Amino acid sequence: MNKMEDFLTATKLNELLHKREVEEKNKNTVLWILAIIGAVAAVAGIAYAVYRFFTPDYLEDFEDDFDDDFDDDFFEDGEDEEE
Repeated sequence: MNKMEDFLTATKLNELLHKREVEEKNKNTVLWILAIIGAVAAVAGIAYAVYRFFTPDYLEDFEDDFDDDFDDDFFEDGEDEEE
């Protein structure tokens, strides 16, 4: 009977060890997936920052031109009315 109990105990230990190995493997897989997603996100963020840095801002130039024209017209009209 002692050998049978030893066999059952060893079988149960092997099953527990196998379950732990599978759980650890799953944890490692999840960590690798998260690491890859993080790396891709970092590269995408850097690429976007470089794109925004090197892309000229055409709207800013348009607004500056519009403001200058508007200010000139406004002040010219105002001076004519005062005189």
